[in-house]
Amino acid sequence: MKKEKILGFNVCSIDEKEIINRIFLDYQNNEQVFIVNINPEIAVDNYNNDELKSIFNEQKYQIPDGAGIVWASKRQNGNIKERITGIDLMNAICKNLCEFDAKIFLYGSKEGISEKAKIELEKLYPKINIVGTCSGYEYENIAIEKINKSNANILFVGLGSPKQEQFIIKNMDKLKDIKIFMPVGGSFDVISKTKKRAPNWVIKCNLEWLYRLFQEPKRIFRQFKLIKFMYLVRRETHGKN
Repeated sequence: MKKEKILGFNVCSIDEKEIINRIFLDYQNNEQVFIVNINPEIAVDNYNNDELKSIFNEQKYQIPDGAGIVWASKRQNGNIKERITGIDLMNAICKNLCEFDAKIFLYGSKEGISEKAKIELEKLYPKINIVGTCSGYEYENIAIEKINKSNANILFVGLGSPKQEQFIIKNMDKLKDIKIFMPVGGSFDVISKTKKRAPNWVIKCNLEWLYRLFQEPKRIFRQFKLIKFMYLVRRETHGKN
């Protein structure tokens, strides 16, 4: 699979359609996969974390979840042409799951949000089979027990980064029936309509981060990481172009 290195992280340079096709081929072949989201914030937070970087790089899929990743690829003459957001890939997976005998579990967010997300997903995709939900505030051992008892084979984890990635890494061996693990951040909040996503024209202009900033002004401190990301990319690519 074609990949690029951005600040030491592998990132898939194939498009969303091909990624989805490959994921479902793996699913049919009974392979266990962990889909990693690589965005500027994750890259900055774990820039010096060689252990986590190695774990992420060992996975089959690392999606370019952010306009900053596309910018970094362009700066180093790469081939990543579009970002693939976690929520968009989650929706695409759910849509295509209708063709398979797949069982989904939603784990994360505040009390009641994952259940509301389940209801909304069932409206969008009538043939979808969501076999369980669990709040992100539940004890981890209880969550694992619920997931295993549900016989789910696809798990979406919305605990926020880095907690969601840490949960998956720590518990993949305990959740042997799960074939697709995917961290989805705040996707349950949007899908459940608890929070509103930016209009399509804003998303297409790569300004979704600004829309979310207006919704949640406290996110301003997280945006400073984008500046650091750009600095690190410029420093690593200095003299290469």
